[in-house]
Amino acid sequence: MDEDRFNMSVRKFLKHVGVTSQREIERVVREGAVGGAVLKVRMTLTAENAPLEHVIEAEIDLGKERGMRS
Repeated sequence: MDEDRFNMSVRKFLKHVGVTSQREIERVVREGAVGGAVLKVRMTLTAENAPLEHVIEAEIDLGKERGMRS
């Protein structure tokens, strides 16, 4: 396996995931579609041809007062 080639391919994939995910999060927040002061998110990474399932869950603070909705 060519480690450099593999590393670059993984980094390219992760950059694409990060950029597009941030855009989608910003879009849903801008549209006012989030109820509450935090956005609860979950990212699931799977692969079609390998036994891979990795889940990350987090809360993104929207900078609003808790209990308020706008």
